[in-house]
Amino acid sequence: MTQRPHATPPPVGGTQQPSAGMPSTPAPGLGPTPAETAWAAGGVVFAGVLMLMHGILAVFQGISLLADDDVWTRIGDYVYKMNFTSWGVILLCLGTLAAVTGAFVLRGAAWARMTGIFLASLSMVAQFLFLPYAPFWSVIMIGIAFFVIWSLAVYRPESRI
Repeated sequence: MTQRPHATPPPVGGTQQPSAGMPSTPAPGLGPTPAETAWAAGGVVFAGVLMLMHGILAVFQGISLLADDDVWTRIGDYVYKMNFTSWGVILLCLGTLAAVTGAFVLRGAAWARMTGIFLASLSMVAQFLFLPYAPFWSVIMIGIAFFVIWSLAVYRPESRI
C-alpha cells in the first residue's frame, strides 16, 4: 500500500490544532475557478464603468429636473410625492458620488467597492421611488444598480490567478 503525500506540510515548531469546525486542509473544488475569477474581474471593471456612467446619467437627470420640470410626467396622488427640485438635488448628489466612486473602482481602490455597493443600493431605492415619474428609465437604472452590487460583492482581488 502506498501512502499519499500530505496536501499541506505539517506545522513547524509546535502543534497547531485547526479551529473548531474548520478542516485542516482545504476541500478540493472549493473556491473560484480561474474562469470564474477572470469573469468576476471583468465584472468589476464593467461595474466601475457602469457606476461612472450611471452617475453621469443621474447628474443629467438631476440637472433636467432642476432646469425644466415640464419634461417629467406629472402624477396625481402618490405616497412618496416630492417636488421636482427635491428629486433634482437627490439625483444630482447621488449621481456625482456614484461617478466619483466608479472612477475609484476603476483605479482599484478597495474602499470604493464597499462605497459603490452602498451608493448603488441608495440609487435602487431612489429609482424605485422615482418609478411613477419615469417607469422605463427607472427600471433600467435599477437593473444597472443590481449588476453593480452583484459584481462588486463577488469580486475578490486577492484570489486573482
